Amino acid sequence: MSAEKLQFQAETKRLLDLVVNSIYTNKEIFLRELISNASDALDKIRIESLTNNNLADDFEPEIFVIPDANTKTITISDNGIGMNRDEVINNIGTIAKSGTKDFLDKIRESSNAAAQELIGQFGVGFYSAFIVADKVELITKKTDNPAVKWTSDGAGEYEIEDCDKDSRGTTIILHLKPEFTGDDEYNFTDVYEIERLVKKYSDFVRYPIKMNFEVKDKPEDEPTIEIRTINSMKPLWTRSKSEITREEYDEFFKQQLHEWESPLEIFHVKAEGTVEYTALLCIPKHAAPNLYYSDYEAGLQLYSRHVFIMDKCKDFLPDYLRFAKGLVDSPDLPLNISREILQQSREVKVIGKALEKNILKQLGKLLKDERDKYEAFWREFGKSLKIGVYNSMFDTKLKDSLKDLLIFPTSKEKFSTLAEYVARMPDFQKKIYVAVGKDAKAIEQLPQMEILRERGLEVIYLTDPVDEFAIDVLRNYAEKDFQSITRENFELDDAESQKNKAEVEEIAKSHEDLLKDVKNAVGDAVHEVRLSSKLKSSAVCLVTGENSPSLSMEKTFAAMNNPMFKAVQILELNPNHAVFKKLENLHAQDKNSDEFKNLCTTLYSLALLIEGVMPNNPAELANKITELLTK
Repeated sequence: MSAEKLQFQAETKRLLDLVVNSIYTNKEIFLRELISNASDALDKIRIESLTNNNLADDFEPEIFVIPDANTKTITISDNGIGMNRDEVINNIGTIAKSGTKDFLDKIRESSNAAAQELIGQFGVGFYSAFIVADKVELITKKTDNPAVKWTSDGAGEYEIEDCDKDSRGTTIILHLKPEFTGDDEYNFTDVYEIERLVKKYSDFVRYPIKMNFEVKDKPEDEPTIEIRTINSMKPLWTRSKSEITREEYDEFFKQQLHEWESPLEIFHVKAEGTVEYTALLCIPKHAAPNLYYSDYEAGLQLYSRHVFIMDKCKDFLPDYLRFAKGLVDSPDLPLNISREILQQSREVKVIGKALEKNILKQLGKLLKDERDKYEAFWREFGKSLKIGVYNSMFDTKLKDSLKDLLIFPTSKEKFSTLAEYVARMPDFQKKIYVAVGKDAKAIEQLPQMEILRERGLEVIYLTDPVDEFAIDVLRNYAEKDFQSITRENFELDDAESQKNKAEVEEIAKSHEDLLKDVKNAVGDAVHEVRLSSKLKSSAVCLVTGENSPSLSMEKTFAAMNNPMFKAVQILELNPNHAVFKKLENLHAQDKNSDEFKNLCTTLYSLALLIEGVMPNNPAELANKITELLTK
């Protein structure tokens, strides 16, 4: 039969225009698409060979790629199922689906999820050939059918004719546009560039992908052709976990994720059911330097049927698990025409929730069974889980999943879970005591710590800025409220402390004028001045209002250029300290004297310094202290 010229179906022509000019922005993925089609053709003939004995004897599946700089072509061939004439017309000249016009209209009009789902229903990867080629030839032969040749420049029509082909399968010849032959950014006629693309996108295709390489034993020798298989065909994640050694896992992650050391923890998950997927994830030993910055690219590698789809898919794991690395391979994910994942799909949510649950379960097991290893994880990635708690403000289920994974340094332990802390609490202690500071040393020097040490009470140290935010979201643990020792409502629950409190309240009644005048001397910087029953050797301390931001929070917000969050400061004085006696004497002599006022403002500045806050005028403070020392 002579060559026959046919017009593309109108919708097909419109689709070609979209493919070339809009949908595929990454030019190099044409090779992935055509190799995937070849793999599908081999899948079909492999299945047919199970029942067709004539095929079973001679079937050795392979895909061959031939870049040719001389002819400026690249050829992809397979010995798969092939097509007859009608199938070529139906599969390539026509999109044989109902509702085609509607779905194309929606693609043009918007990029909403509904349109993207419609795109995902069409297997149109073949048309990506026209991104890089100004002419495409397809030669194909199906068993016991004449071979067929299809030719088009993608403009609006194609030619189809019978031809000669010795064996079953399909060969596609791309006549490359000039910009893809080495003159500009791309050179798809270069053997090693094609080898790189195959390893990047199609390394785990189950069939051998072969290429010809010129080799010389000696520089002066004529080159000979060596056929090499350039893909591994061995996705580690498809093997049974019991067959994989730790060394194999380690080497895989080093190569796949470009890690320089073995991972801290590995997760290998296979799931079947409504959504089938395999996930191979790891937690690196060390956090990336920019892990908590906006320029960090989180996400898992995505594969579909062992074919690489994208490198950083952010839709599987919540942001607080951004430290996890690895891949997901699923045949069930709806992809758009560019093989990009559809973010709002049910399948993505199902896989994401399962992965999140699995990671948290494994971390819980690590905490229980390998404490040293978990603490190493915590030092690198603990902030992420605390961010997760902070983000769980309106998600009780997530909050409950994370709270038992939190560990903190305390006044008695290097690290303690909340459950372990509660188990050590004496019977009279009703609340969980926490203290905020830049480090353990700074917290230990807080005036309030002295009485807690004296009573043998344990304090959780919050040394990371996010700690306090996480604790505020939790509010309580095991029905015991968290209590900051630098809040105005902090008080001890034992009988001796209650007795001391009552005594100090009596002293305060007889010193109302003194406290009022100290407040006037300090000014609006403090909301209130009062006496404290919780100070031992310290003369003064600052606490904050029960419902206000803490001083630490105020500093954090200020560092974020958000100065509107101000702590309500309360200055507490120790009525049993010698400085208070001096304050009493100066007040009795002349409450308006500079000496009295200077002592009041100096005490406030000292309280700020204890909290790690620099007074507004350090030089003035130094002069006042010098003056006081010389009197």
